[in-house]
Amino acid sequence: MTETSSRHCFAILVNNEPGVLARVIGLFSGRGYNIESLTVDEVDREKNLSRITVVTSGAPRIISQVGAQLGRLIPVREVVNLTEQGRFVESCVAFVKVVSNSAVANADLKMAARKYGARVVDETDGTVIFEITSDFDQIDRFIKHVQPLGLVEVARTGSVAMACGTEALGRPDAVRKVRKMEHEDASTPDELMFGI
Repeated sequence: MTETSSRHCFAILVNNEPGVLARVIGLFSGRGYNIESLTVDEVDREKNLSRITVVTSGAPRIISQVGAQLGRLIPVREVVNLTEQGRFVESCVAFVKVVSNSAVANADLKMAARKYGARVVDETDGTVIFEITSDFDQIDRFIKHVQPLGLVEVARTGSVAMACGTEALGRPDAVRKVRKMEHEDASTPDELMFGI
């Protein structure tokens, strides 16, 4: 019996040091796992931490192995499979360039932009660049819609994602601390915002 493959989103908190991203990517490539989306950025300069968001697909056994192996990498502080943890929000950004050389195409492009929540960020020499921030599927639908209208180029970010509710990567009790401070009424705005 073949296991069903499904899409999973991992949030990984790592030390921000040279070679960390290469080690994470190496874990995937060395074991034949595909990375569908990858983003990384520094999230805490003082503590020297970065957050990596990786989207991959696989059977439950493979996904479980991925999570366990990521957790064993030396610079990794915490790994969360957001898909298994529960509800989470996920978003991507895309720039989509379209050649617009007729009034009909322009009207169709504007209608598509409104429908999918895209905005014009540049209009130069008969081309229009749209920016769309949404989930992966919505961006795909927008690209498919404008393709016959003169699509010439696409640039996309990977997914960024965050668990809904009280879970906080690297700070398991941060939300409780903020709520406690709110009730004490002695907190500064910085303490409320950052849970310090």
